[in-house]
Amino acid sequence: MRQLIVCTLLCAGLLPGAAMAQTTAPNAGVVAITKADIETVLKHVGTEGAGVDRQIKVVDLGKYNVAVGVLRRGASKEGAPVNAISHTHVTEVYYVISGGGTLVTGGTMLNPQPLPASGELVRIAVGTSFTGAFQGGDRMTVAAGDVVIIPAGVPHGFTDVKEQVTYLSIRPDPEHVLPAGYVHPAIRK
Repeated sequence: MRQLIVCTLLCAGLLPGAAMAQTTAPNAGVVAITKADIETVLKHVGTEGAGVDRQIKVVDLGKYNVAVGVLRRGASKEGAPVNAISHTHVTEVYYVISGGGTLVTGGTMLNPQPLPASGELVRIAVGTSFTGAFQGGDRMTVAAGDVVIIPAGVPHGFTDVKEQVTYLSIRPDPEHVLPAGYVHPAIRK
């Protein structure tokens, strides 16, 4: 899992110095998120970090932050409207760990409503965001092993989830809107 996160960040161009000759001490600034960390965060119950979207860590890399969260969505109701969310400043890179469904992206968000600025989702996970119902959009089936990049401002949401879909969300944050240094309460040392 750790290799996957580093590979994803390299492929997304978020670790530009990683491909250059090493000029600093080994592991300087390296942050690991283990499989055990992810499982611990997913099992967590409590007042902070127990929602669908669970930020694991937010790391300040100087010119930008990078956050990693994990989400688990249960089965969707057949025929129910597809709810969309869009994030003003934060791009998301999804890596599906297990399960699957249909990811809807783009289109129009009907009657977009801002999420509360004081809510955990905005403060810790994704910054300023809006939610509403989809009109149109592109549909793609996603399953374990798939990677999807969703640019900031693009509405997105899941439907046709038979049992569950669990996925990592790697979040480049060039505007530093997420709280650098955040660590999920279940894995704080």
